[in-house]
Parts: sequence; structure tokens; C-alpha cells
Amino acid sequence: MRRYLLALPLLMAAPLLAQEAPPSLPGVADASRVTAGNYQVDASHTQVNWQVNHFGFNDYFGLFGDITGTLDIDPANLGAAKVDITIPIASVATSSAGLTKHLQTPDFFDVAKFATARFVSTGVTVDGQRAMIKGDLTMLGVTKPVELETRFEGAGANPMNKKATIGFHASTTIKRSDWGMTKYVPMVGDDVKLRISVAFEKAG
Repeated sequence: MRRYLLALPLLMAAPLLAQEAPPSLPGVADASRVTAGNYQVDASHTQVNWQVNHFGFNDYFGLFGDITGTLDIDPANLGAAKVDITIPIASVATSSAGLTKHLQTPDFFDVAKFATARFVSTGVTVDGQRAMIKGDLTMLGVTKPVELETRFEGAGANPMNKKATIGFHASTTIKRSDWGMTKYVPMVGDDVKLRISVAFEKAG
């Protein structure tokens, strides 16, 4: 009887141990999965999040989606990779309808005149799974250099459409006044933190 009681936990666990291991994720941070070619932004799964301080009390957040653009990449020459991204500024989103409307005015993004922003890379320095992407950000008719700290997240085949896909996370901090957005500085912070989550699908 005592022997049976000792074995009982193993008997109860046996059905669980017999189950198959959960399937692995389609995307894995394995550079050998990256194939050379031209990639298009997966607009449905790419976002740019921004964060700015409000009167020194707290930070608030906003989001850009429906982003478009391209990545040209060759694993044999990663330093020559090219990124060209267009952000539809007019579609800025926040959790407040009033704030969203205000952001669209000339006080901030002036979307009637400047409906988009664009980032075009000028150089890439790779260090393992990370890279520093230098480029020019054009917003409100002003072009300034920006550096993106970028991390390779995964590569593989998208299980829905079977396209080869590469994903990255990137971040940087910019001063909005450098692009002429000076309204309410410094009451509303000049420093804007950007966090970018982007997926690229191979064209063709």
C-alpha cells in the first residue's frame, strides 16, 4: 500500500508527460532564417508608440498604425541593409478623442499640411542580435538625423499567408522642437520616447 501511495503522483502525471510538447512559435531569433531580398511592412502588425511628459505630473501615450515601407536586406552584408518607412501622422490615436483632435491641429502635427512622416536609413551597424540604424526622419517639413536602437526579434514563415517574415523592436528619444513642434515646451515635454514594433514580409 505504501509503495502504491509513493507511486501515485507519477501515475497521475503520466498522461501529462505523454502529451506532445507545445508547438514552437513560427518566428525565432535565428539569423540563419533570414533570406536576402526585398520586404514590405506588415501594416496590420506594425506600430509606433510615443510617450511624452505632461506638465511634470505624468506621461501620456499615443500610437501610429497603418505604417508602410520596405526593407532591403542581405544576411551576407547586413551593414548594407536599407529601410524606408512612411508613418501616416494623420491617423494618430490616443485614448482621448479630444486629445487626438488637438494633436492633429497646427499646435502639434498639423496634419492638414503634413499628413505623413518618413524615415529613410543612411547606415546600419550590426552587433549580434542588435543594430544601430542611422537615418533621416522627415516630419512637419523638417528633416533631421535619428538613431534607432534595434533588436532582431525573429524570422520565419507567417503561418497565415506563408510569407517569409522578419520582426524587429526599436527605440529612440527625439526632441520634438527639432522638427518645429515647439508648442507648450517645456510644460509638455520636449523629449519624446519612441518605441517601434515592426514586421516585414518578403515581397513576391
